[in-house]
Amino acid sequence: MNFIPETPVLLAYVAGVVVITLTPGPDMTFFIGRAIAQNVHAGLAAFGGALVGIVFHSLFVAFGLSALIVASPALFTAVKIAGAAYLGWLAFDAIRHGSTFQISEKSQNPRSMFSNWFQGLAINLLNPKIIIFFMTFLPQFVSTADPYASGKLLFLGTLFVLIAMVILVPLIALAGQFAAWMKENPKVTRIVDYLFAGIFGAFAVRILFTERG
Repeated sequence: MNFIPETPVLLAYVAGVVVITLTPGPDMTFFIGRAIAQNVHAGLAAFGGALVGIVFHSLFVAFGLSALIVASPALFTAVKIAGAAYLGWLAFDAIRHGSTFQISEKSQNPRSMFSNWFQGLAINLLNPKIIIFFMTFLPQFVSTADPYASGKLLFLGTLFVLIAMVILVPLIALAGQFAAWMKENPKVTRIVDYLFAGIFGAFAVRILFTERG
């Protein structure tokens, strides 16, 4: 099929995606946190939102839309500030309410599946580092002179989603098993709240210092 890269290129891509997927980031921190805080379905919903974000990024790359963001200082800055502000808000909310890892009995209003899904999507779409990653990573495996370049980029983006599902769905399922233990240890959950806030705060700072190009 014309949209499938040659085997050596495909194997190199798969190896790269596996390493990237296993590297912790804002997405992984969030949906695993939701699995622990609420249940496995909440974690999967957040993960589903992140996957939709990956699909959007793949489409942006395939049709050249991400290039506009990277090329435009004003648009890039707007996305960067929005992403950092959103992660910063999640960090603040975790300290104030313990909303992400709060699994004690007083939590009577768990987030809806749509809320978890939407937050996973927002964290993914509002991170300019992901935009830059897809702009620089996917094109390495497709020649600009290839007449089927757009189709191959879409294929690689879809493959990224499938690999992420194979690796991360089991991790989310296992994360949910810690919920019962953490309910019996409220001090631990509060420590995790601060850890979560620290991680997301660090990601927010890193996003602010992300450069174009």
